[in-house]
Amino acid sequence: MLNGQAMRYLKNCWYQAGWSTELRAGTQLVRVIADVPLLLWRERSGRVAALLDRCPHRFAPLSAGVITDNRVTCGYHGLTFDGTGACVHNPHGGLSKALTVTSFPVIERHTALWVWLGTPEQANADLIADLSYIDVAPENARIAGYVPTKANYELLTDNILDLSHADYLHPTSLGGMMTSAKTTVRVEDEQVVVEWDARDCVPPGAFRTLIPPPQRGDIWIQVRWSAPAVMTLATFAAPTGTARTAQGTALTLHNMTPETARSTHYFFCNTRPYLTEDVDFSEQLRRALTHAFAHEDKPMLEKQQERIGDDDFWALGPVLLSVDAAAVRVRRILQHLLEAEVSG
Repeated sequence: MLNGQAMRYLKNCWYQAGWSTELRAGTQLVRVIADVPLLLWRERSGRVAALLDRCPHRFAPLSAGVITDNRVTCGYHGLTFDGTGACVHNPHGGLSKALTVTSFPVIERHTALWVWLGTPEQANADLIADLSYIDVAPENARIAGYVPTKANYELLTDNILDLSHADYLHPTSLGGMMTSAKTTVRVEDEQVVVEWDARDCVPPGAFRTLIPPPQRGDIWIQVRWSAPAVMTLATFAAPTGTARTAQGTALTLHNMTPETARSTHYFFCNTRPYLTEDVDFSEQLRRALTHAFAHEDKPMLEKQQERIGDDDFWALGPVLLSVDAAAVRVRRILQHLLEAEVSG
C-alpha cells in the first residue's frame, strides 16, 4: 500500500519467477509476484504449470496440498486441479466451472522461469528480454543467484541505474572511480541506457585479477534497462589504453521482480567470455558479487524502505542529483506504460 492506495504493477509483461534449477521434477515453487500468490510445479512432460495459489472453495493455499500425477489436491477439502486450473475431482459433488483456478502462461528461457500475469492472449514469448548471453556462457563462467529483499522493486532498480553509490557502499570491492567517471544517459525505444567511462583509474578490488597492481586501468560499465525491471550490466576492465572488445566484456543480468509494494525478488546472473575455465576466479567473483548484493546493497535498500514506509516516493519530494538522470527516466517511462495499460 502507498498512502492507502494499492501498488500498481504492469501485468502484460513477463516476470521472472525463478531459475529453472529451482523447479526440479516432483517439486513446487511458491512465489508472490506483484501481490499475486503463485504455485508452480513441473509436470512429468517437463512442462511447468502456474496456478493462482488459492483454492476457490475456502481460499486455502493449494501449495499446502499435494501434487501428484500432474495435478494438485487441496489439503483442506480434497478438491483436485490440473495444470490448466480445471477442477478434475470433487469428492463432495459434481464439477463446475466455478471451481476453476486461474492459470498463468509460463515460459522457460535463458535458464529462467517467466510468468505472464496479464491477458493470456497477449502473452507473446518475443516480449521476453533477449538474455541469450546467459545461454552461450560456459557453465563455469555463469554465476546465478537470488536475493530476496524487503524493499520496493523500483528502489532496487534505482540502485543499479545509479552506480555512483559503489564508491560509498562498495568502496573496497566495486567502487572508487564511479563518481568521477564520465557518465552518459540515453533512451532507445523505451530502453534506458546509462554508461560510465573511467579512464586511467586505480582498479577496485574485484578487478585486480584483470588489472594486476600496480597497473592503472580503464573501466567501462553500461546498464541497459527494459520494462518492467530487467537490466543487463556490461563491464569492461583492462590496463589503461587497452581497446575495448566484446571478448573482454562481462554481462550481468539484474532482474527485479516485484513481490509486494515493500519486497522484491532480486535475480542476478553474471557471465563472462574470458577466464571461462578458471575455477578459482569464478569462486572469487561469486564471493565478491554475493557479498556486495546480499551484505551491502540489500541492508541499505531495506533501511531505505523502512524510512520511506508506505509513502509514495514522489510525494516525499526527493531532492534530485545529476546521478539520478537514468533512474528518473525509467520511473517516468514505467509510469507511462502503467497509464497506457490501464487506459487500454
